[in-house]
Amino acid sequence: MRKFLPPLNALRTFEAAARHRSFKRAGDELCVSHSAVSHQIKKLEQHLEVELFVRAAKGVVLSKAGQDYYPTIRAAFDRISDGTELILALKAPGIVTVQVYSTFATRWLIPRMSDFQNRFPDVMLRLHTSQSDVNFEHEDVDLCVMIGTPTHTDLHYDYLFSSRIFPICSPALANGDNSIESPNDLCRHNIIQVYPSDQDWRVWLEENHIHDVNPNSGLEFDSYELGWNAAAQGLGIALGMEPFVNRDLVSRSLVELFPGRRVFNHGDWYLACRSDNADNKEICVFRNWLLEEIRKDETMPQSRLLEEKIPD
Repeated sequence: MRKFLPPLNALRTFEAAARHRSFKRAGDELCVSHSAVSHQIKKLEQHLEVELFVRAAKGVVLSKAGQDYYPTIRAAFDRISDGTELILALKAPGIVTVQVYSTFATRWLIPRMSDFQNRFPDVMLRLHTSQSDVNFEHEDVDLCVMIGTPTHTDLHYDYLFSSRIFPICSPALANGDNSIESPNDLCRHNIIQVYPSDQDWRVWLEENHIHDVNPNSGLEFDSYELGWNAAAQGLGIALGMEPFVNRDLVSRSLVELFPGRRVFNHGDWYLACRSDNADNKEICVFRNWLLEEIRKDETMPQSRLLEEKIPD
């Protein structure tokens, strides 16, 4: 049940008038006339059914009730002011909150963050990892790295890259007693599934016309990072994703099972933010740096659109 509260505008006027001990100076602070202050004070007194000021020839002074009431109202407005400053500090200039997938953070972004800090020491990145996309209406996030398609008209999107997926496993599993020589052999092994992206295996199987493999027949993890670690331990066959497993393939901790059968995943990688924040200085600094780093990364897969233009 809501507690009894007087009109807030009248309370604000009372606090200013009591602090200044003057209706005129209160009006100057609030950018209203002397008569407007007097009207608000009268409205509050009628609401409370008590006299808060004693009118005199040379001005006004607080009544006994006003003297008792003023410290409480002053403390309440002080707390509101302190709380507001605390909230505004979270959005202080120079701080950019970026939500990314955990795999993108650990495998690609974090190794490059020292470069960003060295080049832009006045901009502080606040990273938030999640497997879900941002709801910009309800979450305190400035930018989001996402997989999908640009569908929201109130968001600004920057294309980052398109990624291909392909089966990978440990060398011991690939060359063991139950060796894997063709995609149909997958049905004899554990499939490592990343359940927030449970359509990825289906995309690869359908694109390669394989119908006898159940992608939900093995182990399930909540991130690709965990799935790849499990695959490196010989626990099953996972999906690799460009460019994040390149170093594992080079080191041979993981091997690609069927070279030449990589397929583009559904949805491309984008950097998204609210359209009304797209020109924010700090957001532009991070966006331009990220796009530059992606262009410099030779391991990044080429655009799906570019590949489609290449003749067979």
